[in-house]
Amino acid sequence: MEKLPAKTGWLWVKEGLALFRKQPAEVSTLFLSYMFLMLALGILPIIGQLLPLILVPVFAMSFMQACRQIEEGKRVYPSLLLVGFRSPALRTLLALGVLYLLAAFAAVAVSTLVDGGAFWKAMTGPGLDPKDIEGSNLRLAMIVAALVYIPAAMAFWFAAPLIAWHKMPLGKALFYSFFAVRRAAKAFTVYGLAWLVIGVLLPATISTIVALLFNNMTVIVFILLPLSIILTVVMYCSFYPTYTAVFGKPPRDEAPAPESNDSAR
Repeated sequence: MEKLPAKTGWLWVKEGLALFRKQPAEVSTLFLSYMFLMLALGILPIIGQLLPLILVPVFAMSFMQACRQIEEGKRVYPSLLLVGFRSPALRTLLALGVLYLLAAFAAVAVSTLVDGGAFWKAMTGPGLDPKDIEGSNLRLAMIVAALVYIPAAMAFWFAAPLIAWHKMPLGKALFYSFFAVRRAAKAFTVYGLAWLVIGVLLPATISTIVALLFNNMTVIVFILLPLSIILTVVMYCSFYPTYTAVFGKPPRDEAPAPESNDSAR
């Protein structure tokens, strides 16, 4: 693996947008299907709060496979949402999801040293009482949790495709992912900053312009909601270029993606 220049991080964003533009409706439908499924799981008591994190690696492969098919000129269908469940590496992906959950809890737990547990209550409880926010260092706690989580995020970033596509065991996938991200640190820094600017500055600018023109909250929400969905989907599409830039094209020896109903007929 060669070290990547910092500008590569911006190229990943552009490549994610290029993938999205090839099949915007299809990828957006896949994402909305995923969101509705997560909302449905959230109805379940207790386990419904844990499953969305545990299943992150499984569903991550849905979007990675979708981007791969777009790159190969193949159509994306909602059935790709289940591709991770059909993988022989499903158990390992679920084990990775459990580590996701534990790492997230650990990062939030460390933040209690800063704000006395306000952020912990916000993330694990029914919500925050206004009295809990007063005098708490909630923003600092969020920053501390994010910083603590960074090493785990580095280990998780490429782990799912390395497990599913390269058939790596869990420990090896985490090891390779961590050091791959470390070698491409400059590119990932630019990539993260780019998405921070796009995700914050663009919606803020548009909402300000709309507010000046219409001064109507309903119109602002009507415009910002689809914009936020599009930005999120483009960001998901940009994950695939980060993988191919470091590890190359996915190997072709795994099971083929599920066919559409039309092709089956």
